[in-house]
Amino acid sequence: MLKQYLNFKLSQKLSPQQIQLMKLIQLPTLAFEEKVKQELEENLALESGKEDENKLLDDPLLEDEYGDSEQIIAEDINVDDYLSDDEIPDYRLKSSNYSSDDDDKSIPYASGASFTQQLTDQLNTFRLNEESYLIAKFLIGSIDDSGYIRRSLIDIADDLAFTQNIYTNTEEVEKILHVVQQLDPAGVGARNLKECLLIQLKRKEETTNTALTIQIIEKAFDQFTKKHYQKLKKRFKVSEEQLRDSIQEIERLNPKPGSSLSNNLRATEHVVPDFTIEILDGKLKLALNSRNAPELHISKSYNEMLLGYKASKDKSKAQKEAVQFIKQKLDSAKWFIEAIHQRQQTLYVTMSAIMNYQKSYFLSGDEELLRPMILKDIADEINMDVSTVSRVANSKFVNTPYGTKLIKEFFSESMTNSSGEEVSTIEIKSILKSVIEQEDKKKPLTDEKLANILKEKGYPIARRTIAKYREQLELPVARLRKEI
Repeated sequence: MLKQYLNFKLSQKLSPQQIQLMKLIQLPTLAFEEKVKQELEENLALESGKEDENKLLDDPLLEDEYGDSEQIIAEDINVDDYLSDDEIPDYRLKSSNYSSDDDDKSIPYASGASFTQQLTDQLNTFRLNEESYLIAKFLIGSIDDSGYIRRSLIDIADDLAFTQNIYTNTEEVEKILHVVQQLDPAGVGARNLKECLLIQLKRKEETTNTALTIQIIEKAFDQFTKKHYQKLKKRFKVSEEQLRDSIQEIERLNPKPGSSLSNNLRATEHVVPDFTIEILDGKLKLALNSRNAPELHISKSYNEMLLGYKASKDKSKAQKEAVQFIKQKLDSAKWFIEAIHQRQQTLYVTMSAIMNYQKSYFLSGDEELLRPMILKDIADEINMDVSTVSRVANSKFVNTPYGTKLIKEFFSESMTNSSGEEVSTIEIKSILKSVIEQEDKKKPLTDEKLANILKEKGYPIARRTIAKYREQLELPVARLRKEI
């Protein structure tokens, strides 16, 4: 049986303006500047630069003959309402000794020939018939940024038939591949790491050590990668010193030969710090990058349009529609200016709370003094939502006396040590890294032994947790840390 009943519940919905504000807060400095530039282009009621006093509207009333529903009063379009008073002084929201005139607006671009083009230019120095040349160019096009050809020769032969109308076999493709592998840098065009290392070794001047190294790679590559050094000494009947020389020879090779060329052509990622923390007279001083505080105001021409409308005795329908359009643009400009001020306030308040929470670290630079801190700790401190703090932390950088840091790096979980004190997982990772760096590389410590050492230092951590922290530190297992 169907019944109707009333159900009351509270729900929170974000307005479009709130959603846009959250997006603004999340933007780092460079992206924020692009957003401001875009808004200035799209909304002609918005202008950048300092505002003259004569640009303010002082009209008490703009009458609208459509009635109260469409009446435009002064408070709707008064520019004073489009600017809000800051609780934080303007100078606090800008970096020290930084003028807007010093802004570097230019964006560097990388130039030069592509990786593929550089290889093709080298190929032009070889004498090849037309078909071989086309196969070689196709192989060059199949090389990835690391310098490897990851596809099988039979697949390449098939693609040559379908796309280039060249009918050949894998033997011919492999023959041309050996030509491509003669290009620089040495090792380019290899199909796997083993082949890459062998290409580089065979280019070297032949010595006793080089000959032994080639034998190790050709005949015992798996044993070498697993660091079974005792088995290698026994198999090749060499001394520990000879084996060490061969291993050092291999370590000097480039496992990713393509990176030496392709990386040079990638656009460099420039990090612009959103905040600056300085130590002055033993106290911390925080400043927001002035590029996050652009000077915006309402366009004077829109004021003149409204004055013209007011002075007109016979107001046409087109004029009234124009005034409504102007009001929409003014509302949009007002919201954007207020959103920027709100963004400045949010960024500054959030970073200030983080700085004060981690005061010991910022004064000393010692990572072991970083306190356990989660997003909720800062959110409770500044009475904001956790998601807001997350948006600030995930994409913003701070310039400190110890380098430029991503803000989210200051957040960490906590654990209780043997003394019952709350310590940061960052501190534990720092100690773990130090222990691994000081270990005997001939007998590296297993995760179980590392757990026991940290337990002795007062950090009772399970072996699986040690393994997780070690992986986060990008440190290999004990077997792969072994050195001869």
